[in-house]
Amino acid sequence: MATSPLRDGETPQPEQHQHQQVVVGPVSPKGGKSVNSFGNAMSAFNFTSLTSPQVGGARSYYSSSQSLPQSAHPSYSASPLNIRQQTLKLGDIGLGQENGQDSDDTGSKNSVGSHDPDLQKSNLSMLLQTTPEGEHSQKPHLISTIQEESESDSKKTNTNPTTKVTPPTPSDDVDPYTRRPHSYENKDDEHQPLLKNQMGLASNYGNDADGVEDDTLDEEVWEEKPWFSWLPCVNDWGYLPFYVEEELPSRKVHITPQLIFEQVILNPISYIPAVILGLLLNLLDAISYGMITFPIAQPIFSQFGPDGVSMFFVSTIISQLVYSLGGSIFGGGNGSMMIEVVPFLHIMAEIIIREVGENNPKSVIATTILSFALSTIVTGSVFLLLGALKLGSLIEFFPRHILVGCIGGVGWFLVATGIEVAAGLDGNLEYNLENLKLLFLNLHILSLWGSAFGLAVLLRYIHSRIHHSLVVPFFFMLVPLCFYSVVYIFGLKWEDLRNDHWVFPLPEDEAPWYRFYTYYDFKETNWGALVQTVPAMFALTFFGILHVPINIPALGVSVGEDNVNTNRELVAHGFSNILSGFAGSVQNYLVYTNSVLFIKTGGDSRVAGVMLAAGSAVILFVGPWIVGYIPVMVVGALIFHLGLDLLKEALIDTWGIVNKLEYITITVIVIAMAAFGFIEGIFLGIIMACVFFVVSNSRKTAIRATYSGSSVKSTVRRLYRQQKFLKHVGSQIFAIKLQGYMFFGTISGVENAIRRVLTQQEWRRNPIRFLIVDFFLVTGLDFSAAEAFIRIQRLLQTRDVYLVLCGVQGESEVGKALISVGMWWVVDGANEYLQTFENFNEALEWCENKLLKAYYVRRNAIPPPEPSPNELVVPHSPPKDIMDFASPRHKLVQVAGQLTLQDENSQAHSHTQPFALLVQTFQDISDKNDEFFHLLTPYFHEIRVPSGARLWKQGDAPDCLYLVERGLLRATFKAEVGDQAKPVESILPGTMAGELGFFADRPRDATLYADMDCILWQMRTSDYEKLLDKKPLVANEFMRLSLNFSAERLATMTHYAFHLA
Repeated sequence: MATSPLRDGETPQPEQHQHQQVVVGPVSPKGGKSVNSFGNAMSAFNFTSLTSPQVGGARSYYSSSQSLPQSAHPSYSASPLNIRQQTLKLGDIGLGQENGQDSDDTGSKNSVGSHDPDLQKSNLSMLLQTTPEGEHSQKPHLISTIQEESESDSKKTNTNPTTKVTPPTPSDDVDPYTRRPHSYENKDDEHQPLLKNQMGLASNYGNDADGVEDDTLDEEVWEEKPWFSWLPCVNDWGYLPFYVEEELPSRKVHITPQLIFEQVILNPISYIPAVILGLLLNLLDAISYGMITFPIAQPIFSQFGPDGVSMFFVSTIISQLVYSLGGSIFGGGNGSMMIEVVPFLHIMAEIIIREVGENNPKSVIATTILSFALSTIVTGSVFLLLGALKLGSLIEFFPRHILVGCIGGVGWFLVATGIEVAAGLDGNLEYNLENLKLLFLNLHILSLWGSAFGLAVLLRYIHSRIHHSLVVPFFFMLVPLCFYSVVYIFGLKWEDLRNDHWVFPLPEDEAPWYRFYTYYDFKETNWGALVQTVPAMFALTFFGILHVPINIPALGVSVGEDNVNTNRELVAHGFSNILSGFAGSVQNYLVYTNSVLFIKTGGDSRVAGVMLAAGSAVILFVGPWIVGYIPVMVVGALIFHLGLDLLKEALIDTWGIVNKLEYITITVIVIAMAAFGFIEGIFLGIIMACVFFVVSNSRKTAIRATYSGSSVKSTVRRLYRQQKFLKHVGSQIFAIKLQGYMFFGTISGVENAIRRVLTQQEWRRNPIRFLIVDFFLVTGLDFSAAEAFIRIQRLLQTRDVYLVLCGVQGESEVGKALISVGMWWVVDGANEYLQTFENFNEALEWCENKLLKAYYVRRNAIPPPEPSPNELVVPHSPPKDIMDFASPRHKLVQVAGQLTLQDENSQAHSHTQPFALLVQTFQDISDKNDEFFHLLTPYFHEIRVPSGARLWKQGDAPDCLYLVERGLLRATFKAEVGDQAKPVESILPGTMAGELGFFADRPRDATLYADMDCILWQMRTSDYEKLLDKKPLVANEFMRLSLNFSAERLATMTHYAFHLA
């Protein structure tokens, strides 16, 4: 049964998932007497000695408390338990227990010492203990026995009922971090976890152990998918269709003549308009892009236009069948030749011509066409690997502006190719004065490419006025008809038109569609020249694969397909390209524009896709003779249209969208591709992107925020006088919160910011003792940045400033980088000025404890104790600044201590509880006399709580508040149901817990645990109602004083929520 909140007359029950018992009152190895002296405060802060493992001394459960072998995990400077204990000791000192006296030494009946000798030891002694060997090997009892003492005179005013909880006995089956048992011996206990004996499930600190609030893990049936689950025809279940039919309930279909007529006759007829449009689009692409598959401006390939058209249709048909027969989720998607790779095909052809020589055309042709096919196979293999390995998202990491620049380069290539094709130039377009005169001063050539360019400009103007997807197809249907009408009206001869380059020449000897297969001749292949094209092949592949992750999601959005799987589409592209390569053709992909037109005009079916492939095959088999009747201006206008569109996309559409550096990169890539070549342009763009990345990120500061300890405090609820002291000296803590990836370009800003704090002018204004560097928001750290912290630490050490690193795990990338350069605290390290902690709150709490300790040590001036026989003396002493009483920083501490800590009320120690505790708690925030606190005393009841007990749970109804006399309470918080509980506050003696919910009657906003054996004084709701009825003015004043703790907590949490986020 879950532990319920404490009600009237009830005692807190220890949970089954309780912490390991913290031993109160250490035993001396010699005489078994309790060590209870403030003189051992130096060892409490680990200044002079360390328990030697060789003599069987106590070992902490936390790895940070002992020397670790090199193979062990990196440890922190102090464990959370050590920090809590130090904080608790400083709180006890503030309550006046530094002299070994506490409120229980008065000898009253209600004193703790009269009932429990273990609890009679001061909390300070816990840090000074030397645990006998083997003590931690015992087991704590799993079910604590609660004993209630009967008080015959419980109704007396000055005698309060005392409840004693028997501490659990030790256990060795304890989680080393949470100090809770791993499992339970009592199998019938209803507190057993549902996932008992499940390995790999770590218990969470502060999580509820009951079966109501705990989240249960639904056991999901998991079965390994077969090896062929990555194939394109395999659905999301990972089974082939015939397996699915066995797994899923089959739907019985009655085959009737009407059904056959609908599926075989009516449906295919309804797809005919979309198929005709698709064939028109394929034909337009074939006569424009297929014609320039080979560099027809080169004399060797001047007659290869029809062969390029045939290769275009072979690649298109193969891709269409792969996509429509189940490879792609877009059954009506249009596959076509990948036109963006045409520049790279030309580069490979030019490399081969240069290596082999123009005087050996057979070898040039055989090597070129083989290189085209091999590049297609390479492209398909990369597609297949990316899809099979589920790496489709990897391509998205390539900078998009570089891709846009490459697209702009392709646009310029198409414009240049359009000039070459339309003007009928011999060779590639060269940027010189001779070509410029030829293009603009020769009226015939000017009319050839000018008419094509004029048609492209006219089309763009029409398209800007009429925004319809069918404008382009109908325009290019209308232009040939107008051309043929002019030829017919004026009786022009086709031979004259071909000689004047207004129409393409007829293929030689009416060459069949499969003529390009006759070019494959392995005997004539120049293998050395083929090897020279490998870099261009990889550049082609790299550039080709970038388009699919862009086109596929965009197509899914346009046609309303939500179940798009990029990896599946990559696998389909892999198969289509590999098959095309083995068929001797070129690269292909799913075309966005054609697919949208095809699907939206009714071709949203795999049957329609297969019909389109069949229609394309018919055009292919008819033969390339149709090329001899195609006007050159139509092909040139098509090429110009696409080239201008790509240039507009790269240079105009991006203006004002990308930043200046990215736009410069895009422009430089376009110019470089036009002047030097495509491969050179891509590499130049990548280099510029890297340089601009460094420059732009160097401008961004890695410092998210800086703050001092005066404005930001740890989430420890301390005595008011200690909080006031820390406000005065908190400026000696300077914290920096870092963010992002830190590298050589950003670390200089961090280093300069730290140097500014240490300048002479700033140092005179505000000397610091601690520099906290928070890495919680840092995603990575390169070697240069990690090495810079060595310089920072040396600089700080010259001024005796601690460098405190936090917010980083030793196993993380940032942690490994820091460890690799020696920037991590080690137990036996000689550098006390370097400390590491798990989170910012622990680092801040440690620094606050150091400041408090520095004052208390100075005030008591106690020399270091002699080491015990079983203690190992550590050779290094505390940093000199801690004991340097003449330093400016220590003078500031001394002055703040005199103002805030020296006016402690020692008279309260002679009174019984809870009067003494009330005076100590409220004396710094109230001017009330002793009579006021005497009036409150009858309404509090003493409660003894064992370590690990839960006092209330988040969301419980408020029914009491607590004054803490001894021990330590820990509040944990869950943001949402199912989240792991996180510690948010530590509550020390001399403070209150639960006052805000108690007075506001609001559910508990956190779960409260006892971190160690505690003595609490409880005021229940019924007690407060009695006080309000009998002494309303006293009740109201008590409420006002109590809410001071909530106000302080609210200010701290506000800083964490807004300033530290």
